[in-house]
Amino acid sequence: MGNCFVKSEKLTAEIVPRDGAKVYPTVRLYGSPKSILAAYIRFALLHKSVSLDFVPSDEAPANGVRRADVDGDVTLQVGSEVVTGSRETLLRFIDARFPSPVVVGGGGTEEEKVPVMVTMMRLQHKSMLWHVERVLRWAEDLVTRGGKKAVDPSIGTPRMEIRKFATSYSALLEVMMEHARMEETVLFPFFDIADRGLTKAAKEEHARDLPLMNGIKEIIKSVGVLDSGSPDSREALNNLSARLKLLQGQTKQHFKEEEVELLPLMEALELSKEQEENALDQCFDVMLETHGRLLKFFLEGLQPRDAMKYLDFISMCRNKEKMESMLMMILK
Repeated sequence: MGNCFVKSEKLTAEIVPRDGAKVYPTVRLYGSPKSILAAYIRFALLHKSVSLDFVPSDEAPANGVRRADVDGDVTLQVGSEVVTGSRETLLRFIDARFPSPVVVGGGGTEEEKVPVMVTMMRLQHKSMLWHVERVLRWAEDLVTRGGKKAVDPSIGTPRMEIRKFATSYSALLEVMMEHARMEETVLFPFFDIADRGLTKAAKEEHARDLPLMNGIKEIIKSVGVLDSGSPDSREALNNLSARLKLLQGQTKQHFKEEEVELLPLMEALELSKEQEENALDQCFDVMLETHGRLLKFFLEGLQPRDAMKYLDFISMCRNKEKMESMLMMILK
């Protein structure tokens, strides 16, 4: 699930090109900096082993390359190959030219029948579980090293590493808190119509997990002020790893129960298109940080195909200004 973890000696997860040492030629993307389609295609190309050169429309050359317009047209140029067209046309060209990883969704008739909010919740669950596993593995690595210098020099000193760890966990905590708030505000009123008892149990699980998540944050703070490698520091790191392991287990169980017991109710309710669109817009309203400042962090926890699918949901936002703002965040 999510982006592949690099080998155990690495401390953090990152997008890793799946084509090994294979290097592709520079891709030039011509389009308006304000084009939503250009932002979408630029994000797709970030997952490929390519060097991307974005050229604003007004700088497009006259050597046969179609000049993209501010209304959304974009043009891709790879060597002598030049492609302009719909989003689907461009994505399929990208996957054909740079096969791995695949960014065009498999989809299918059955998937299209699933309510938008159901698919969206499952993708949010995937991202959060990936990030929980990521910080758990990082904590386990800290325990193994016992406060010794990180293998990756970009991490810095032990104290610098703990600060980076704290920042990563804080972002995860914020996403999880917003997700829980969104469920209680947007989805639970729908579920109450079908079975009030199920939503009551789900709310109780949210309340159960909060002290654990906040407790982990406090442990990270204590590790940050202790002498690296000291007995107290090692004990705190062991405690941190154990608590994260517990959080991972509880989160997996909680999400599994929601996907088995609650989310299928969305299909049974047979919501109208307008009701689904309203729910989607409310989701964006409640999860402001997740779909703004933390969007790149959130999308890191998804496989490229799932990340592109999530951007599809963002493009459905009826507030065009908000939708454009969200999509542009992935390029900052």
